[in-house]
Amino acid sequence: MFTGIIENTGLVSEIIPLKGGLELTIATDLADSLQIDDSVAVNGVCHTVVRKSEGTITIQSVEETLRKTSIGELVKDTLVNLEDSLTMEKKLDGHVVQGHVDITGTIQNIEEEGANWLITIGYSKEFAAYIVPRGSITVDGISLTVARLSLDSFVIAVIPYTWEHTNLQFRKAGDRVNLEFDILGKYVLRALETGFLDAKTYHKI
Repeated sequence: MFTGIIENTGLVSEIIPLKGGLELTIATDLADSLQIDDSVAVNGVCHTVVRKSEGTITIQSVEETLRKTSIGELVKDTLVNLEDSLTMEKKLDGHVVQGHVDITGTIQNIEEEGANWLITIGYSKEFAAYIVPRGSITVDGISLTVARLSLDSFVIAVIPYTWEHTNLQFRKAGDRVNLEFDILGKYVLRALETGFLDAKTYHKI
């Protein structure tokens, strides 16, 4: 589990092809606090630390992960967002994030507005029910709030601190980003789809 509050960024220093997957080594200050077998979110995608050395961690992405996320598009010297997994001692400052990316979206526009940046992200409209105005959404591992919403795109307002401490400052129109929808909303929609929640259920509640 994660919160979507980015703790550090890292620089991809090495990429090695595996059978259907990739092994990535990332240089980061977060390496000091991570151990082998720990979970770490890389651009919002949950991975396991398989090796570490002074100042670096190594993760492995399987074929399924590369198919569903933008991890396969990373190249050497790419900056990535990193978050250590949630512990009972941490405050839940963002929202509940699993690190299980649902789909990727495409940045359509980045506009500076006063001290903030407005980023418009397009996504497949078949997932429109999973996003609500002023609801939470994870973009490349960052817990953000939906400021504006249409059937196939949404806008997030990024404050200066988030802009400066994540990889968003290097993003441009046309880039793909990893999206994870609010887990609570997904459970509600699943219950409705399967008929678990019906009029009688609502009446009992």
